[in-house]
Formats: sequence, C-alpha cells, structure tokens
Amino acid sequence: MRRLGHHRLHGKAGGGVGTKGMVAKLSIGVIVLLICTLSLLFSFNMGGNPEPSRPSKINVEELWESADSGGWRPSSAPRSDWPPPTKETNGYLRVRCNGGLNQQRSAICNAVLAARIMNATLVLPELDANSFWHDASGFQGIYDVEHFIETLKYDVKIVGKIPDVHKNGKTKKIKAFQIRPPRDAPIDWYLTTALKAMKEHSAIYLTPFSHRLAEEIDNPEYQRLRCRVNYHALRFKPHIMKLSESIVDKLRSQGHFMSIHLRFEMDMLAFAGCFDIFNPEEQKILRKYRKENFAEKRLIYNERRAIGKCPLTPEEVGLILRAMRFDNSTRIYLAAGELFGGERFMSPFRTLFPRLDNHSSVDPSEELSANSQGLIGSAVDYMVCLLSDIFMPTYDGPSNFANNLLGHRLYYGFRTTIRPDRKALAPIFIAREKGKTAGFEEAVRRVMLKTNFGGPHKRVSPESFYTNSWPDCFCQMNPKKASDKCPPDNVVEILESRLESVGDSDSTSQTNSTVAGLER
Repeated sequence: MRRLGHHRLHGKAGGGVGTKGMVAKLSIGVIVLLICTLSLLFSFNMGGNPEPSRPSKINVEELWESADSGGWRPSSAPRSDWPPPTKETNGYLRVRCNGGLNQQRSAICNAVLAARIMNATLVLPELDANSFWHDASGFQGIYDVEHFIETLKYDVKIVGKIPDVHKNGKTKKIKAFQIRPPRDAPIDWYLTTALKAMKEHSAIYLTPFSHRLAEEIDNPEYQRLRCRVNYHALRFKPHIMKLSESIVDKLRSQGHFMSIHLRFEMDMLAFAGCFDIFNPEEQKILRKYRKENFAEKRLIYNERRAIGKCPLTPEEVGLILRAMRFDNSTRIYLAAGELFGGERFMSPFRTLFPRLDNHSSVDPSEELSANSQGLIGSAVDYMVCLLSDIFMPTYDGPSNFANNLLGHRLYYGFRTTIRPDRKALAPIFIAREKGKTAGFEEAVRRVMLKTNFGGPHKRVSPESFYTNSWPDCFCQMNPKKASDKCPPDNVVEILESRLESVGDSDSTSQTNSTVAGLER
C-alpha cells in the first residue's frame, strides 16, 4: 500500500472546488488508513497468532543461530483439568508399531493417546524391527523404559506385559483380541469399536499401528499429550545418548556444523518414480523395487520432477547451499542410508563441500559399525541432527525421519532448518541443465527467502502435526489469547497431588517392577 504522505494534492489555491477536492481526498485517505489499521489489529487479535516476519535477505551468520521465536516457548504440560489415570482401567492395550524408527515413534505417541482416550492400561509398544531393519532391539533396546513410564505417570498406566489373572488358586492368561484399526481412525472409533472389544475381552491388540489415529484432533490437551510423549517421554537409552553427544562434541569442536538428511536412496527414488537420471541397469533395479513394494502407478519422470516430487540430488543440495553463500569450509554431517548410484552422484557435492562426515567417520566404534543401518544407527543420526546448528532435509514429504526432526527442532527452541521448496526450484535447475546459468544463484536465493527457517508458522495441510505442533504445544508469558498462556510453574506439583489422591502414590515401585519384569 502506498503511503499517503508521498502524494502531492493538486488544486487551485483558495478555490472552492479545489478545497472540496482536497478534503475529499484526505477523507478517503483517512478511511483507507483506518481500515488498514483495523484489519491489522483484527488479524492479530481474532485471526490467531502472529508469526515473525521473514528476512529480506539470507544472512548465513544468522542462520547458525536459532530462528526468531516471536515470544513463544515450548510447553506441553496440561493447561486445563487433567485428571490422573484411574486406579482401575477398562483393560489392556497392546499395539505393534510397524515401519522405520520414526514411523514407529509417531505410532507410540498415538498409542499413548489411544490408551488415554479409552482409559486403558498401555502395554509397552512392540516395535516391528525385524521386517524393516532386521534388528531385534525392540522398545527396551532403544528407549529408556523407566523414564518413559515415569514421565507419563500423570497420563496413562503402563506395564511391560499383560499380567496373569489369579483367581480361586488358578492362574489364567489374558489373550488380547486382535483388531486391525482403520487408517487415521477418529476418536469415536476408539470410544466405540475398540472400547467395546476391550471390555469384552479385557485386552485388545491393535496391529498394524502406523497412522491409526487421526492427526488433527480438536482437543488441545490431547495434542499436548502427543508432544509430552514425543519430546519428553521418548528418550533413547543412555548409551545411545552418550554416543550421540560424543559425535556432536567432536563435530562442534571445530565450530558450527550442519546436518543434512540426504534421502537419495533406493526406496525413496523408487517410491517417487524418479528413474531417468540413472543408467539402464540402475533403472531396472528401481523399477523392480517399485513393483515389489508399491502400488502400480503411471509415473513420468519429467512431470514428477517439474512438480517437485523427486528427491534433490546431492549436487542440487550443494548448489542450493552455495547459492545461499555457505562456503566450502562448512562442516556437514550426512544422515543417510546407502546412496543410490554411489560416488558418481556424491562427487559433485563433495567438490563443492569437502568437509563431509557421517556417524561412522566421526566415531568408528564397534557398536555403530555393527549397527550402522539398524535402529541404533538411525537413533544416533536422529540425535545428531536434532542437536546440529542447522538441519536440512532434502525430501521431507513422505520422510518420517525428516518430518519428526523438523517438529522436534521446532519444539527444541526453534532451531534453524533449511527446507528447499523443490517445486519452486525445479524449473531453475532444469533451466541450468539446458545451459541457462545466468542469474541461477540469485533465482535460488529468491526461492529460499520465501521458505521458513525454523520459526513458528501456521500448520497447513499436508504438513503433519508431528512436523509442526505450533501453537498447540507452545505458550507465551504475555499472550494475546488466554489459550496461549503458559501453565503455572507448579503444574507438576498439582498433577502429583492429584495422582496421590487417586491412590497411586506407589507409582515409583510400579515403574521399578515393570522394568524388572522386562529384564527377566
């Protein structure tokens, strides 16, 4: 909108018509200014939560620091009436979490919420490790069980396994009734179908349990419970945390470092249908993998790439970073499986940014070398990416690893992320390949300036709740809306008092007995 003071008002001096015209123009100007001011106030007070403004240019030095929080801070504690779990529940809930480590992580959050919704006792979730990772570590091999149970004691009851029933001198085992829940099931399904079966059989077994509870739920307290699970209760075992912190310390000993999830791997390339840049033998491998693992679909590479559906190549990642003015001394940690196509795709990236590392090169310990592609390797990559100064996913659409990390880094203090807009960048890269290199870096910078670098921003479909839990799991000390106010400082004491009043003051001994039962 133009500024009113920058217009010269023309009219005859002292003339009646000129004076009226001047008054009319001034009146219109005042009305326009008033409307703009009221619209701005309305958007701040009624239209939700203002987000920090975007920068006008990319400043690399600023990117090494956390993004502007806009006065928000992470908070997943209850802000309204939140009664503790009852002494007697409606039964036991077992779940089998399928997929990779981060898909399983989301499923665990959903399992805790499902148990809360049904007032059920949760059995420690099963991780379907064998089929995906060929790794039998399981929940207790990856996560700190005692911490998990203790953190969630105000929310749900958790046991290591369904206990036997002792009655009239006899021991009876409870067999969980197996159900296949619908994808993205609404809360009503759990309160009707699932709960009815639980009351009838005393226990239910939901399998598979990936994406089996709707993400968008119109209950902020339920969403905050998901955040408590994801960002507080799910802590890796001490030896994994120690290994991760050791790698981060070594990387940071020489200054800032960036982590990149380089998703240029066979499964994702086959899923995306991006074959044409590979030789005939490689294309044959990708097509075979796609046929065996994904639904049949007609995919045309040029069309897929033009709409941003192909993972960025390593070289494209390097060109983006160079256009943003990162220099070749930048230290980069690569979180990736086996790159498809090998060194011929990595070589251009390595030429642009030679200081590349992964967990094996930084810490060639026996534990990591034996499990570099398993759950432990994935867990270490997750923690290093979480703690890095900057994180850059190269294919965040269907990638659970990238999506969960984006959400965790947001919650961890708005830590900087670089999220390339593949659709907007595609024509720029295609033009470059056709020899049109003039203005290439400036065009890339213009696209990147429009992206979010890790600050609070409105969640818009298809962005997942696990990618962006703002504003549900954040609060402000001086909010414009009462619902955004931070909970009282003594919220834990309040929850503890209510838990004791239910008669569960022996929760610590319950936790210890559960852990002991798992170790037997």
